[in-house]
Amino acid sequence: MGQNGAGKTSLIKHFNGLLKPSSGTVRVNGVETTKTSVAALAENVGFVFQNPDNQLFSETVEAEVAFALKNFGFDKETIDKRVSWALDFLSLSQYRKTSPFLLSGGERKRVALASVLAWDPETLVLDEPTIGQDYEQKEKLRQFIIQLQAEKKTVVMVTHDVEFVVDCNPRIILMREGKIIADGASKDILTSPKLLEEVSLVLPQITQIFTKLTPIGLPANIISVDEAENALLTKAKERGKYS
Repeated sequence: MGQNGAGKTSLIKHFNGLLKPSSGTVRVNGVETTKTSVAALAENVGFVFQNPDNQLFSETVEAEVAFALKNFGFDKETIDKRVSWALDFLSLSQYRKTSPFLLSGGERKRVALASVLAWDPETLVLDEPTIGQDYEQKEKLRQFIIQLQAEKKTVVMVTHDVEFVVDCNPRIILMREGKIIADGASKDILTSPKLLEEVSLVLPQITQIFTKLTPIGLPANIISVDEAENALLTKAKERGKYS
């Protein structure tokens, strides 16, 4: 996370070799990116661009999602199953035979995501994945990220969507002017007005509310609905108004 121009997208483009380091070393699964191809890295690192138009090129949604699977040598039966799963998961089945360029921006974003999820990479890199998505699609994405984490896979996400980050509760790295200024748990980073101000981000909505409630003895470092409920119930019990 960080302000525009902080270097977030430039950084993640090193993870699959789209950019090569001018100094230092970038290793993916122990392999230096300067000593292997983007194609080889792509077998393990799935990258979803911020702008789907930089990624899409096929005549139909179905062909777009199937392309990587064919390129990686999957058999036809597996390709058909994985394409159908990805389209259904992202509510795109009705557009199977439609050109992706006839879809809305949010739908094209989901097509780009489906084309990567279909081949199940070990590492998933997402650049602003929630742009143009409604609550239902964001929740599907969140649940899928949780599933990938349970499978011990790596998910790296660039986003300005503070509320989505609260729901995911990940480790956060804050960037400014090409440098890391903070690295820690969501609760520590997203409840620090000073840190967020440095990178032009706002506090989560619940945190904003509880920051104003500190005069009555409530904690300011609240980022989730569950935490808010527990804090309010605890305070009510202390005052003898709830049992």
